[in-house]
Amino acid sequence: MKVLSVSRIFSSLLLFAALTVLSSGEVLKIVVNDAIHPITDEYIGRAIAEAKHNKDQALLIEINTPGGLLESTRDIIEKILASPVPVIIYVTPSGSRAASAGFFILESADVAAMAPGTNTGAAHPVSLGGGKMDDTMKEKIENDSAALMRSVVSKRGRNVEIAETAVRQSKSFTDQEALSQKLIDYVAPSEDDLFKQLQGKQVKRFDGQTITLNLVGDPVRPFDMTLKQHILGYLMDPNIAFILFAVGALALYVEFNHPGAVVPGTVGVVFILLAVFAFNLLPVRFAAIVLILASFALFALEAKFATHGVLAIGGIVTLTLGGLLLVDAPIPEMRVHLLTALAVSIPLGLITVFLMSIALKARHNKVVTGVQGLIGEIGLTQSALSPQGKVFIHGELWDAISSANLPAGQPVVVRQVKGLQLSVDPAPNTQRNLQTTQV
Repeated sequence: MKVLSVSRIFSSLLLFAALTVLSSGEVLKIVVNDAIHPITDEYIGRAIAEAKHNKDQALLIEINTPGGLLESTRDIIEKILASPVPVIIYVTPSGSRAASAGFFILESADVAAMAPGTNTGAAHPVSLGGGKMDDTMKEKIENDSAALMRSVVSKRGRNVEIAETAVRQSKSFTDQEALSQKLIDYVAPSEDDLFKQLQGKQVKRFDGQTITLNLVGDPVRPFDMTLKQHILGYLMDPNIAFILFAVGALALYVEFNHPGAVVPGTVGVVFILLAVFAFNLLPVRFAAIVLILASFALFALEAKFATHGVLAIGGIVTLTLGGLLLVDAPIPEMRVHLLTALAVSIPLGLITVFLMSIALKARHNKVVTGVQGLIGEIGLTQSALSPQGKVFIHGELWDAISSANLPAGQPVVVRQVKGLQLSVDPAPNTQRNLQTTQV
């Protein structure tokens, strides 16, 4: 009997250990606190791949976004639906939102949750740049977005009709409204509370499989962006991209006016390349870039023709408009702000006109160095010129030839430099004195 009891106890311990090993794991966690764009897509895709590689229990995505680009949103949804690891989307902290594109991503999750005091919805498609679409195009985009919403929500067992109103009628929902209308699964004030509500609950995945989540006590492992993604995410801010492009153009402008300075040219090339890289990922209007370049042409013309600020003001206006129209994004957060456009355009216009004025004045000034700097200078004949002799000028003795015979000690003006010989004439005052003496 004792042997049997010990055997049963040992078997129970083994079974408990096996179940513990099978249920043990980690929850991978990422934070998305930005507009939805290609870098967000890359970050989430990388997190899903990491969770799959480490066989994590779930991927927790804490989100706070005003929306973003539809193409990036579709790519993110595709990755979430195909993820072998359950994906939990959690709108947090209080005061956050999952608006527009964020609502699509929230509804695509295996588990959709919100913190108290958050909101979601307002997923009606907006034309790029916020302009008015023609009725046919508006209907096409709206129907396409509504179909995407229906296909995602229906598979997740959520309220298709209510979710579609967020697309067609731009409705928004508080956390409690979203919960009561079955748009989300849980409202939780904290991550731990969310895991407790999920404990032992069955979750139906997009492919029809049913799994049970037991995440209480599992360690949560943060997963941050790479350095490259941090830098690119920073550059994806349209305001930063506009500033880089404008400052880079100014630096190149300085280099062209002062060839050989090197530093302005290097800075200009680096800034322009960084801006172009960001523009490649953002929906950019090329007509706006033409406006920005045209503004520098107006600044140069102002410095050359001195129109009392008319062309300079025109340049500032075109630079401001170019900045405002630069990024063709569906939400204000992904466009260049008016304050940024003005803060860049006005100082840049004034600096450019000032530098161009200095450069033009320098070009009109007489050359005072080198061989050309001798022309027009006054010297003294060291010996009599008849017509050749020596001339003392700039602390140096030069061979000189004169157009008239001159005695030593007479002022002369340099008219031409031929190799190491100067062609000189009597200085104007001296010439008048000579004429008076002859009379």
